[in-house]
Amino acid sequence: MAQPQIDIYTKFACPFCVRAKRLLKEKGAAFTEYDITMGGEKRDEMLARAPKAMTVPQIFIGETYVGGSDDLAALEREG
Repeated sequence: MAQPQIDIYTKFACPFCVRAKRLLKEKGAAFTEYDITMGGEKRDEMLARAPKAMTVPQIFIGETYVGGSDDLAALEREG
């Protein structure tokens, strides 16, 4: 079964982004990272997908909105 697309929106020097990416890598999950440090089209895309998102990272697995780094860690703990 194919792994769903994982998208993560990040900013430069964000420790929560680093933590989330590390967890995904430890799990062997391939992901696409979008750096929105300077705003732009990908930031707008993130806000369209998660309108109330005020922080990074913002993580999506397929079309499912996961949330941020703490939310990803909670998912991992749940199995």
